[in-house]
Amino acid sequence: MKLTLSTSDPLSVVADVAVIGIVEGASPRAGSLATLSKALGPVVQKTLKREEFTGKKDQTVELSSNGQLKPAKIILMGLGSAPVTESQIRTIAAKAARIAQHHRAASLVLEVPFGVQGAERAAAEGAVLGAYRFTRYFTGDRLPKSSLERVILATTGRVSKETRAAVEVGQRVGEAICIARDLVNEPPNELYPESFAKICQDLSKANGLKCTVLDKAQMQKRGLKLLLAVAQGSVREPRLIHMVYSPSEGKPKKKLVFVGKGLTFDSGGLCIKPAQGMEDMKGDMGGGANVVALMVALAAHKPQIEVHGLIGAVENMPDGAAYRPGDIFGSLDGKFVEIINTDAEGRLVLADVLAYGRELKPDLMLDNATLTGACIVALGNLTSGYYANQDELAERMKTASGEAGESMWHMPLLDELRDGLKSDWADLKHTADRWGGSITAALFLREFVGTTPWIHVDIAGPSMAHRAYGLHPKGGTGHGVLTFLKLIDAYARES
Repeated sequence: MKLTLSTSDPLSVVADVAVIGIVEGASPRAGSLATLSKALGPVVQKTLKREEFTGKKDQTVELSSNGQLKPAKIILMGLGSAPVTESQIRTIAAKAARIAQHHRAASLVLEVPFGVQGAERAAAEGAVLGAYRFTRYFTGDRLPKSSLERVILATTGRVSKETRAAVEVGQRVGEAICIARDLVNEPPNELYPESFAKICQDLSKANGLKCTVLDKAQMQKRGLKLLLAVAQGSVREPRLIHMVYSPSEGKPKKKLVFVGKGLTFDSGGLCIKPAQGMEDMKGDMGGGANVVALMVALAAHKPQIEVHGLIGAVENMPDGAAYRPGDIFGSLDGKFVEIINTDAEGRLVLADVLAYGRELKPDLMLDNATLTGACIVALGNLTSGYYANQDELAERMKTASGEAGESMWHMPLLDELRDGLKSDWADLKHTADRWGGSITAALFLREFVGTTPWIHVDIAGPSMAHRAYGLHPKGGTGHGVLTFLKLIDAYARES
């Protein structure tokens, strides 16, 4: 898809579809509404009245230009009454691209509100994210008959070298997040630990990143016993993927580590899941997919900070070699863990990868994972829960998610529930009682981070969507990557 900037009035640009934002209560005698009424006549106000369109957020009205204006169709989109923010512009652009796809448009002109910092980049990100479709396994009549090939971002601001560069970065960040979506949507017979690692190596090479992959023998030598225990039941051997972004100039003063759970398929192991819904367990590597997308996005964004991306890529299967409830395993950290439920495998993988990341001595270590159904029970499908071992980190995360426009909620690390992880036979059990399951999972992970500043993000709800909404398509979403970029920016500014 080609993205360009223009200072022309969007209603004077040749395109299949034009999307115009209308502030709530906007005067029909001013701006785009006045231009439309002058060109199309009374039908504009009649349509707005019939559809009860006032510019409220998410309201839309479709008009045909009948050859009187350059765009063939005009979509009016309500912006609401509050000041428009960067994240809202991103969402508006995504919805506009999705509308254009629905109309089988090859070209779209989108009005970008002027005066909002980061508007051009946000609009570019949104357009790419809204146009996303996963069609790799369609043939013949199932292939899309059209695609959105060109998006013109119309702004009343000055087009400069800086704004063009912002659009280019925005497009590449959007494309990086689409990599996370692709990975989540891939079937598990195509995406497994070894192929996942190969994809990371290829993307690293293409984007100037470093990538190291540890195989089973190397992990055995290092002592990642919990990760290896989860992998025992699968013919697919595990991989530990370590990607590194370093700025091209200057020595970075900060080092951050991002960890992703990479369960390329989770059957539940011997504690097997019910058949209904198991097909979604191809997406249990959503946290790992986010780490890949983040690292590729950093190659475009280029912050002055060192970032490491770690992914524990494993398959959890129930054969005769599978790990069992009642087994006890050591860990890279040295603690012994009693296995209670083989379907709570993600925290075991993360425990070893977090201990590995701790050895890098980062200023912050953040893990993200499709970890618990309990988090979905608590917060629903659209919101991630996050935990932090320092209050200051929780505030940073709140600010970052607010700026990114991704729904996240601070959850408590309740030490009163820590007793539920006590084992009669080992240092720890890896699960506790059902109640507060997302909290006890976070408490278990905390055992393996030591004194490292640490944030845990449970993305179980929004990592996959069962319908398109906001920025997201049906399927993999890449939810979290935009927040992580904002968090990295905050640390980069400090250094």
